[in-house]
Amino acid sequence: MTFRAPHEMHVKRFSRNLGLGIVLLGFVALVFALTVVKVTQGAVLHQNDGKPAPQVEAGS
Repeated sequence: MTFRAPHEMHVKRFSRNLGLGIVLLGFVALVFALTVVKVTQGAVLHQNDGKPAPQVEAGS
């Protein structure tokens, strides 16, 4: 059984896919790291994050 050498197109496609995979893994790692930092700092998450939470007045 003989194995043929991969075509030039397949070699280029593999290297492009590998580069894209590395970039995507880096992005996922960045989002994960930011999430861990935010959670460990005890930040309160709101639906409209960045704005103060509305205060409910008693007796209204």
